[in-house]
Amino acid sequence: MHRRRRTALALSAATLLAAPLLTACGSEAHPGAAAVVGGDRIDVATVQSQAADVRSAQQESEQAEEAVTKSGQLIRAKLSGLILGKVLDRAAEDAGVSVSRKEVQQIRSAFAEQSGGDEGLRTRMLDQSWVAPGQIEETLRTEVQLQKLAQALGVDLQSPEGMQAVGEALTEASKALHIDVNPRYGSWDNQKVQLSTYKAPWINQVTPVRGQEPEAGA
Repeated sequence: MHRRRRTALALSAATLLAAPLLTACGSEAHPGAAAVVGGDRIDVATVQSQAADVRSAQQESEQAEEAVTKSGQLIRAKLSGLILGKVLDRAAEDAGVSVSRKEVQQIRSAFAEQSGGDEGLRTRMLDQSWVAPGQIEETLRTEVQLQKLAQALGVDLQSPEGMQAVGEALTEASKALHIDVNPRYGSWDNQKVQLSTYKAPWINQVTPVRGQEPEAGA
């Protein structure tokens, strides 16, 4: 069955700038933090490291210059994705949803088969969603988690009603986490579940791998 799969992955792009360590996250209370989510810090260094991994992988590709040019706001993309992951964790916990390593491996195998093998999967995720090879499993875990959240809510994520229901669950989780973002990166929008300075609506983002619905997990 062929259809476009939609996901909560708000992974889009941006140039990796050597941003200095910042001295505050909304206030002087969180030096060096890019964001604080539910009391947990996301350090600037963590965001920069994720973006650097993507840049390194892009530089090894045959279309390195084009890939870097297309990935416009990589730092903000990675920060938005890291925050979204914590929001999804909270929404999943509230709904009693958990994801096993086996489920992640199953969906990886299904996606790799669609992509012509694991190398094809790595290439597609890097090119289409700016996910470095070492970030693939965490990204696919989020995919499984999102689909299982929809199931727990009794909705079909492929329908407008299902997307709305999942979006509302994420918004509630987002509000509960009291997300504080370093002003350098903008602010967090609870309704759109993304950075205010990062235009990539999570619910409209197409998954890196298109095609058959995988048999397992999602």
